[in-house]
Amino acid sequence: MRQNLNLSLLANKIFPFLALAFCTSSFAQIQWTGGGEVSAKSFGNHYPRMAVDGMGNPLVIWGRSGDESVFLSRYNGVSFTTPIKLNGLLTVASANWMGADIASHGDTIYVVMKQTPESEPASLIHLVKSFNGGRSFTPPVRVDSSTGSISRFPAVACDPEGHPIVAFMKFDASFKESRWVVARSNDFGESFSMDQKASGWGNSEAVCDCCPGTIISQGNVCAMLYRNNRANIRDCWAGISTDRGYQFTDGFALENNNWNLMSCPSSSPDGIILDDTLYSVFMNGVSGKQRTYLSRSSLPNRMLSSITTLTETIPGLTLQDDPRIASDGTAAAIVWRQIAGASAQLLLLFTRNVANGFSASYDTVDLADITSEDVAMSNGNIYVVWADDRSGTVKYRFGQYTPSTTGNADPSAADFDIFPNPATDILNIRSNGSKPFSASIHHSTGRRIYAEYGIENCSLNIGDWADGIYFLQLRTHLGLCTKMFIKQ
Repeated sequence: MRQNLNLSLLANKIFPFLALAFCTSSFAQIQWTGGGEVSAKSFGNHYPRMAVDGMGNPLVIWGRSGDESVFLSRYNGVSFTTPIKLNGLLTVASANWMGADIASHGDTIYVVMKQTPESEPASLIHLVKSFNGGRSFTPPVRVDSSTGSISRFPAVACDPEGHPIVAFMKFDASFKESRWVVARSNDFGESFSMDQKASGWGNSEAVCDCCPGTIISQGNVCAMLYRNNRANIRDCWAGISTDRGYQFTDGFALENNNWNLMSCPSSSPDGIILDDTLYSVFMNGVSGKQRTYLSRSSLPNRMLSSITTLTETIPGLTLQDDPRIASDGTAAAIVWRQIAGASAQLLLLFTRNVANGFSASYDTVDLADITSEDVAMSNGNIYVVWADDRSGTVKYRFGQYTPSTTGNADPSAADFDIFPNPATDILNIRSNGSKPFSASIHHSTGRRIYAEYGIENCSLNIGDWADGIYFLQLRTHLGLCTKMFIKQ
């Protein structure tokens, strides 16, 4: 324990952002700082989505319906840059409930988009990519390779090496046989494999055909989160791949609400994977009102572990919708919008250790005409963006929290050795326990250099890394510990 405390003090000297102040009440763990508009109204505000670059700064994309364009703006540490158009000569589908998607791996950025008209087989899913943190992008590359079918709702994630994994909904030429499929790349988005079906679990062939989905990836595990449609039961499910999205060989329900609905709710699930647990958030209206939920599922057992509403009963509540979740280490945040007492609200739940659950108290991020939102986390920062229809712009707000360096783990249960230290060519990571762990390494500047999931021991070739101080974060199902090493 003394070693971790000393490391924390050293980290506060080298990592100023690890020593951020936060509110002193028992539940207010976030200090909200800056906020404003990402761009002018003329750029539109449909369906903002967010990722972070290698330095942890947010990048935001959104659509403009007037000319069917997709824009990106990145935060440069001071302000958001002038938006750049990503779609070239393509026209791209967007609305206040669906649109393009973004994922990042360090300074490698991918954005996927659906060409219009959506209902035409010749209108394809495309991807653009950046290798300089979103400063410039390549021309669009075609993702879907099949002909005679219709596609929509693209989503993207990155594998551990930074290759893109793209999901999209697929139909036959008559707009039937709705299903989710996944195509992946092994050359950083230059080409894509033939898509593989990721839905169809629970004796259901059809999916909810106007509900977007989410693809998430952690190590070798890839999860396709979607809303099902089995005889009008609209619960959310996950298709699971254990080979980085090449094949989806299993799936399970993320909830047991059995919501029977004749119409389409146009709402998607979202999720994160930490160690062997899938945390997912979604909306369900089985109670007679649209409520937002958090579920925990065991990936080894392929089954739902628990499910709960994000809030208790709120006076005057008429609906909750569009929940989004993000994590950084063991910390996690959930945002969603709701209407209570005829007032639109954008709310956020936070925890420094998701394994321990979320606080019962939430932060109010905004009170306005909110139609869609997203959240991202990095280096003790929480970033929230949303579409504000009163101003016609994408708005943002930043918050800060103090990251946990030890979680709630018994140090003897999360005992690791790293050697040699200092290291020149090879860094060895050894666990004294039998549990798999996740590892991530950050340079003293805050940039993430390496991340891997579900490993037990490893030897890293660091010969090409710059000399300096690095921080190794190691996570098990019990919590997180941090170790420092020197590359020389």
